[in-house]
Amino acid sequence: MLEKLAGKKIIFKMNTDPIADYLTRIRNANSAGHKVVSIPSSNLKKEMTKILFDQGYILSYKFDNSSVQGSIKIALKYDSYTKDPVIRKLERISKPGLRKYSDSKELPRVLNGLGVAIVSTSKGLMTGKNAKQSNLGGEVICYVY
Repeated sequence: MLEKLAGKKIIFKMNTDPIADYLTRIRNANSAGHKVVSIPSSNLKKEMTKILFDQGYILSYKFDNSSVQGSIKIALKYDSYTKDPVIRKLERISKPGLRKYSDSKELPRVLNGLGVAIVSTSKGLMTGKNAKQSNLGGEVICYVY
């Protein structure tokens, strides 16, 4: 077995935090000025993408299921005058090593209401504002502003 593998290059792609990878890919594409970014798909990432679209942070998205895992193609949004990205900052809050949970009364306001907190609740992924209105707490995934 080892003789067969001796001359071959083996690459193991193991991602311990797929949400951080999702946010980093968007952040990197924004800073490079790309129009479209492709991200490996999962149900959680699809829901996050829908929230970003509903809140006006991205231009459009498309779910591509041609491969086994599938991918998400996200068209990034830029300011028409200054050409600056609409997403100023993506910040991961709850990490695999330290989960951050919040009660419905203590959900954070991001940038005094100008930003969005994405929260994982028992009813699914939603913004912090929607979770507070529904009287639901949960894990604070990230801040977007």
